[in-house]
Amino acid sequence: MANMNLRKLVVIIALFVGVTGQVCKAQQITVAAAADLQFVLQDVATRFQKETGKTVKRSFGSSGNFFHQLQNGAPFDMFFSANLDYARNLEAAGLTEPGTFYKYAVGKIVIWVPNDSKLDVSSGLQSLLNPAIKKIAIANPQHAPYGQAAVAAMKKENIYDKVADKFVFGENISETASFVVSRSADTGIIALSLALSPNMKDKGRYAKIPGADYPPIEQACVILKSSQQKDTAKAFLKFIQTPTVAELFRTYGFDVPTGSTAQ
Repeated sequence: MANMNLRKLVVIIALFVGVTGQVCKAQQITVAAAADLQFVLQDVATRFQKETGKTVKRSFGSSGNFFHQLQNGAPFDMFFSANLDYARNLEAAGLTEPGTFYKYAVGKIVIWVPNDSKLDVSSGLQSLLNPAIKKIAIANPQHAPYGQAAVAAMKKENIYDKVADKFVFGENISETASFVVSRSADTGIIALSLALSPNMKDKGRYAKIPGADYPPIEQACVILKSSQQKDTAKAFLKFIQTPTVAELFRTYGFDVPTGSTAQ
């Protein structure tokens, strides 16, 4: 009799754990996000969890790499791309939930050096011509939107060919920034959002690169059609569209398109 009751108790506990696990899983989404969002999205996700109890698991990398992974069925619920074309192409391929394409921000690039560097970057991109600079970190332009913007800006100011042999390529913009912080490169062209992040804002100096020098780094997100957590994903998308989150993006140096927030 005692053994029977014990078995019943074990079964009940197993069922409870199973149901609880499914409920917890339903309260979490997994997001593939461009590396420039590493810090702002952490703040957004924390606020979202505090308000809703739902969690956002984040994976950061280059938008181009994520795009190819998602084309091949990578198990993410949402995609935040630093190039809205990647999100649009997924939408055109029928891989996104209809009506969820949302342009959330526009990124900016800067030249960054550590505080103890003797380099003067106040002249912007022209400062890269300084012969003392041996290595310049940029994101790989083959798949990283910030790398593409860096190349465009240098070509616009007619310095690209003069400094191209000094490039050190980061797999994404976060790795690019780490190259300069670790002194693996003398300077780098990175996202303003990272220069303003808690990890970097007190460690270096930066000069903004004029927006007219490169195509706008327009960013967009989508919910994937394959998502098994669409309700939570839609709740997070709605949260992203609030004025409070828009202001948070501005704090990290992003521009937020007019009319892109829901009141």
